[in-house]
Amino acid sequence: MTQKTKILTGLVITALALAGYYFRIPIWKMTVHFYDLMTDREAIQSYILSWGMAAPIVFTAIQVLQVVIAPIPGEATGFIGGFLFGAFKGFLYSSFGLAVGSMINFGIGRLLGKQVIRKLIPPSQIALLDKLVHRQGAIVLFICFIFPGFPKDYLCLFLGFSDLPVKLFFIMATFGRMPGTLALSVQGASLYDHEYVLMTVITVFCIVSAYLSYRYKENLYNWMEKLNGR
Repeated sequence: MTQKTKILTGLVITALALAGYYFRIPIWKMTVHFYDLMTDREAIQSYILSWGMAAPIVFTAIQVLQVVIAPIPGEATGFIGGFLFGAFKGFLYSSFGLAVGSMINFGIGRLLGKQVIRKLIPPSQIALLDKLVHRQGAIVLFICFIFPGFPKDYLCLFLGFSDLPVKLFFIMATFGRMPGTLALSVQGASLYDHEYVLMTVITVFCIVSAYLSYRYKENLYNWMEKLNGR
């Protein structure tokens, strides 16, 4: 890290600390409100479960949309799935929805083609995806679905206009997402069951994994290149 980067980082942290202190009262109120909402079974279930027998379908549809419409945070929906339906059912519904959403993105990529899709993906992601898709093998692409923080939704679109077989993509996208999906579902179920220790441990583990993946992403990419070479 250069001296300029260190100074800039310090200024940003200082600014955030000052802003947090200045707005501490409204921030605290918002935090309490969010906590009350997330720990109020009736408040959350009243919406999704009001659909009756279709509640799992509604939730699964939301998971599909959060893949197709990338700005929707998948972490939030996966967490809520575990809270509403329990770890096992939440995991199953989320996994199914994510698999369907991934296949839709893959199909969109294959239908629209290279020229259109490349315009839909941010330039910052294009270079990374170009490098991985054109230089790496299926095993490495599968690992990409496991790493937290990797742009999986864009990867699905990108792989759509590649020569990757549909069956192989389905396996990678479905099973590669499962570890993260399971962790989120267990987190949600732990909050519902008031198992705060387990939820905290899983949350810390996910945060640390995401940070390490981002912090050492270049090392990971280099490792994947070597793995593919072998």
